[in-house]
Amino acid sequence: MPCIIFSGVEYMSGQSFAGSGARPRVFIDGEAGTTGLGIRTRLDELGLVEVLSIDPARRKDPDARRELMAAADLIILCLPDDAAREAVALAGSLGADAPRVLDASTAHRVADGWTYGFPELDAGQAEAIAGARLVANPGCYATGAIALLRPLVKAGLLPADFPVSINAVSGYSGGGKSMIEDYEAARAPAFELYGLGLTHKHVPEIAAYGLLERRPIFVPSVGNFRQGMLVSIPLFLDDLPERPTAKDLHSAFTRHYGTGGAVTVASLDDPQTPGRIEALTLNDTNALDIHVFASEAQRQAVAVARLDNLGKGASGAAVQNLRLMLGV
Repeated sequence: MPCIIFSGVEYMSGQSFAGSGARPRVFIDGEAGTTGLGIRTRLDELGLVEVLSIDPARRKDPDARRELMAAADLIILCLPDDAAREAVALAGSLGADAPRVLDASTAHRVADGWTYGFPELDAGQAEAIAGARLVANPGCYATGAIALLRPLVKAGLLPADFPVSINAVSGYSGGGKSMIEDYEAARAPAFELYGLGLTHKHVPEIAAYGLLERRPIFVPSVGNFRQGMLVSIPLFLDDLPERPTAKDLHSAFTRHYGTGGAVTVASLDDPQTPGRIEALTLNDTNALDIHVFASEAQRQAVAVARLDNLGKGASGAAVQNLRLMLGV
């Protein structure tokens, strides 16, 4: 099998696409769901790959799915967790002809042998994704939380065992088909907290990739808007060992993310954010921005990540990872 060289990393693939004129073939297993539809729309707009579609009447037929997997260079799984695990096993049964896998479910985000699909996680993560055969697309809430936590822990400003609380609000499209139908039929409340059993499925990846040794308290909520997301972490600055200032927090973020990527850090004196922030600004983009709000007089701060739960939080991230994996 030929190799692709991408950003200095050599990895095996069924075909070299960069500069070859050939379009890689992609099969979205679970294309009819919200994330799958978002991915398909983005791929159709880009025109960089050939999308293989299954006959809707055979979408649960293992033989039909296996046939498309065998024809694909990469498969994207937009399935429930158990179905995603079965799909990985089905693809693996192809042996040397097995395609590369990008899984948008929760099933493999902290599993051994899988690469976490957050290219901005650390220096070198994009190259790791480019070379991986198995990539787990991050959760939407987790993307925002990890974007805030990891730079602060790595900078030594937030101890790994510190008691962390994370608050977040998402548009209702993140809740799946039934929630979307309820909101669009005006049967749902304007706003509600949920996940109050404190066992939300994103917590394991938040702890793992946020570098936390102590399980955080995570309180998600949903608002009466289709898409958009805010994730926030409040901090008592004098309770942190280094007693950082807002500028220290801001510097940790800017050092970690640099400039020119999908993750940007707003200026501390950004006139667009005078003590308030709304959730919809980045809708229909693959961007994530970070803000630090603080009162030095009160020695309190709130770090906020804003993103589109269907963009950088789902379909946009998947397409970003696909482009890295295929070198297109």
